[in-house]
Amino acid sequence: MYELYYWPGFPGRGEFVRLALEAGSIPYRDVACEEGAREIVARGLAEPCSTPPYAPPYLVADHMIIGQTANILLYLGEKHGLAPKDSAGRLWVNQCQLTIADITVEAHNTHHPIGSIAYYEEQQAEALRAATSFRANRIPKYLTWFERILAHRGDWLAGHSWSYADLSLFHLIEGLRFAFPRRMATVARDTPKVMALRDAVASLPQIAAYLASDRRQPFSNGVFRHYPELDGE
Repeated sequence: MYELYYWPGFPGRGEFVRLALEAGSIPYRDVACEEGAREIVARGLAEPCSTPPYAPPYLVADHMIIGQTANILLYLGEKHGLAPKDSAGRLWVNQCQLTIADITVEAHNTHHPIGSIAYYEEQQAEALRAATSFRANRIPKYLTWFERILAHRGDWLAGHSWSYADLSLFHLIEGLRFAFPRRMATVARDTPKVMALRDAVASLPQIAAYLASDRRQPFSNGVFRHYPELDGE
């Protein structure tokens, strides 16, 4: 059984990995759901190791410690058929995942543009400026790119069936909707294929069961945060 280590209290980057494990019906231990999870994760990061993770999420698998979200998904995708079998297809899905990682970082930086150490209230003026640009320019640029892919390839990013990148795009859309509901309502009108993919992922039996369970953590004070003053049409 795999062991997934991530901070408790919000879905965050760990959710990208959870969705892949859930959709693939892959047994795993989710440390974030256990009592004392924060201390368990912190201890794991501090333990001596020749291949230490920089930060969660990280996965303990086959006597390996695998860090970085895209790296974990690359491993799971190949091992469990969550990505195309050919190398070109696997690289393409990884490219989509890395692009999702890019916009996820930018979404986080809207509320912490100066640095993660300082509180949001200490950088609120800068956050307003960063969020304004992110809403106006970056969200539509990224999502239009995915819209173009789907217009060319069909219902899924890799073609005929879903991959872990489709699951991750679902989580990205959910996070952006939580953080910027007004802006996303506008962008959704211009990206119908992306929104249809979001609905299709939510309808996958394993994902639907996961979303209805108490294993799924609600959005709160994590990567995606909702500050009404940072949102706008």
